Amino acid sequence: MSLKGKTLFISGGSRGIGLAIAVRAAQDGANVVIAAKTDQENPRLPGTIYSAAKEIEAAGGQCLPLKVDIREELQVVEAVRAAAAQFGGVDILINNASAISLTGTEATPMKRFDLMFGVNVRGTFLCTQACLPELKKSAERARNPHILTLAPPLNMAPRWFAPHTAYTMAKYGMSMCVLGHAAEFKAYGIAVNALWPATVIQTAALQMIPGVLPEHCRTPAILSDSAVLILNSDARDAANTGNFYIDEQVLSRHGQSDFSKYSVVPGSRSLLPDLFL
Repeated sequence: MSLKGKTLFISGGSRGIGLAIAVRAAQDGANVVIAAKTDQENPRLPGTIYSAAKEIEAAGGQCLPLKVDIREELQVVEAVRAAAAQFGGVDILINNASAISLTGTEATPMKRFDLMFGVNVRGTFLCTQACLPELKKSAERARNPHILTLAPPLNMAPRWFAPHTAYTMAKYGMSMCVLGHAAEFKAYGIAVNALWPATVIQTAALQMIPGVLPEHCRTPAILSDSAVLILNSDARDAANTGNFYIDEQVLSRHGQSDFSKYSVVPGSRSLLPDLFL
């Protein structure tokens, strides 16, 4: 299978992992809808929906950049409508957008709590709900529809809750969407899976994790390469839905055992495992 001519709707894809997936899909000839909030340059946080569109188009794909707050129902519904009008439908949803605050209970303002639940849980559920009619049409046309969410396996060990209960609950809300929607949408022939990195990835989110250095990280490319392999799997095969994939495992199953090219610092032996593993 190939992503050529397929349409991806990506939440929060103006930078980082979402953009890496978008560019990698564009290299295969995909259409990409970037649904994100940033439409103005910020010197502290590079990347806008428009700069992302330029990268995607330079890689060989077509792009529709849309300013969207995925917490807002009308904005998301209109974005999906615009995507379908521009490209004839939506075949793949990437639930990438996520808010993070690795803080304890006393240090987590309710505004930050609401942001994490609004983006991570509500945003994931809302994008899925809004895209579902188009994904069902994609299945009817045998276009191999997928939902891929950047979320961890559900590890209920207390050590993943104690330091940052609010964030863990919000992130696991995304994981629970995967668990539920995989079972709910199986009858439609829509695959629903999660993807999570084995190691820390160098993105803007690292600003929230003190002490993480470049030599501790891999680049987002390990996730984009893994994502393409998942998205090209047969969505109708029951083995290809409801999975909580780890990037290294995905690549290993496809014959890749050397991941050194993904290290931010070549030859680094100081890679840090990501959260929840």
